[in-house]
Amino acid sequence: MNLVKKKNKNIRIIPLGGVGEIAKNMYIVEVDDEMFMLDAGLKFPEDEMLGIDIVIPDIQYVIENKHKLKGIFLTHGHEHAIGAVSYVLEQVDAPVYGSKLTIGLIKENMRARQVDKKVRYYVVNNESVMRFKSVNITFFNTTHSIPDSLGVCIHTSYGAIVYTGEFKFDQSLHGHYAPDLKKMAEIGDEGVFALLSDSTEAEKPGYNTPENVIESHMFDAFTKAQGRIIVSCYASNFIRIQQVLNIASRLNRKVSFLGRSLESSFSIARKMGYFDIPKDLLIPINEVENYPKNEVIIIATGMQGEPVEALSQMAQNKHKIMNIQRGDSVFLAITASANMEVIIGDTLNELARAGAIVIPNNKKIHASSHGCMEELKLMLNMMKPEYFIPVQGEFKMQIAHAKLASEAGVDAEKIFLVESGDVINFDGNDMTLNEKVNAGNVLIDGIGVGDVGNIVLRDRHLLAEDGIFIAVVTLDPKNRRIVAGPEIQSRGFVYVRESEALLKEAEEKVREIVEAGLQEKRIEWSEMKQNMRDQISKLLFESTRRRPMIIPVISEI
Repeated sequence: MNLVKKKNKNIRIIPLGGVGEIAKNMYIVEVDDEMFMLDAGLKFPEDEMLGIDIVIPDIQYVIENKHKLKGIFLTHGHEHAIGAVSYVLEQVDAPVYGSKLTIGLIKENMRARQVDKKVRYYVVNNESVMRFKSVNITFFNTTHSIPDSLGVCIHTSYGAIVYTGEFKFDQSLHGHYAPDLKKMAEIGDEGVFALLSDSTEAEKPGYNTPENVIESHMFDAFTKAQGRIIVSCYASNFIRIQQVLNIASRLNRKVSFLGRSLESSFSIARKMGYFDIPKDLLIPINEVENYPKNEVIIIATGMQGEPVEALSQMAQNKHKIMNIQRGDSVFLAITASANMEVIIGDTLNELARAGAIVIPNNKKIHASSHGCMEELKLMLNMMKPEYFIPVQGEFKMQIAHAKLASEAGVDAEKIFLVESGDVINFDGNDMTLNEKVNAGNVLIDGIGVGDVGNIVLRDRHLLAEDGIFIAVVTLDPKNRRIVAGPEIQSRGFVYVRESEALLKEAEEKVREIVEAGLQEKRIEWSEMKQNMRDQISKLLFESTRRRPMIIPVISEI
């Protein structure tokens, strides 16, 4: 089948997320006057993003060129691939393409956020061909921890632009998890112009441990457990959830789910036939107490699928539904990222204090959801790209992946290490990286989208670190006198009872500033407030070496 429609002139590839980070995937491909968005993901906030719920890519560039956007193409159903779709669709109109499960999860997300908008959804698979004016687009099955994962292939006259999505190779998996190696090889034989490939495990040598080995290890460990078994995992790791269901059936244990995100995604996937569940295996969480402790397994996640959060609450006896009991066995079926190691360590300590038995992970048999070095080289050798762009990973992972590409025969000058907003431009002769578009983070706090910026975050940091200091004064501007105050209020700065002298000094300083302002020919309220901020800040810093947020409040009668 000839999938190239016509001679193309210009190609632009622009990452708006997913580079320099393991999340928030979004890649823009422009071929002539048509634009295609590959994934639209979110990431969960970093520690310094106080009060922020989620982070999505800045799509200002897409909005400015929305007349060119022909579709959003999704590789799989994880939040860092689809979590921003509903936010994008609130600002632009575009059809959405994805596998049956991915589209099902998107529709649920739109309902959950109450986005009332008509959207054209197209369910695609390994055989689909989507035809556009300048290109045709096909898909190929990949293996990930969620079923129905796809790679996306944009066919141009220069060759295919291939985006792998997140993938690994595992010969023990089949059905909805099986990769189409034959089709990948055919795409490579027909000619790959540019490959955008997952870099998450580019620093990890060798291959992943096969999933059947992981299941065998879990079965052996669970067989020895005497009481309840609590499995903590990501709500999106369908492979691990299916393995727990398999083991529970073999051990004659019932399974119950704890966690809204888990229940929601599981329910959708189950209705579509993505889970193999023996009859009467599942029980509601409120019925767990009706069964002997050695006959139940609880699969637990927390808000937004965060598995450790729920465990920590359960260990501290603070969970609303279920808490750890002495003799419970706990298994953490997760991979600890660098920023999670301290949290996991604290949680393990809390579990031990609560009397739980922590089933240790065998460090020698770990399975990631992403391909390791040899798997990434296999993808490179099958695709044989002319140009290579490592994506989905921190910059050091992108560099490691670039090295693998070089070892696999890609010309070093044709490997592009990019950051968000970089524009890779091909004019028919040369590929260049010499332009940038607006890119960054949009912070979402509650229902507010983008209304929390750097200044608000700075204020939150200031409040968290040094507290707040409020000076209240009531004036009679006509007679130019203070009628009430100054009254000093402090929160999170100093303990008032032990700092009366300092607060008294601050009070007198405020009085001096206000009285001086009242003597001026014209009372400048803004200047008076700024003087209060400056002089009180100096006084407090000299006494405490802290800089609280200072809020002057001047009212009139």
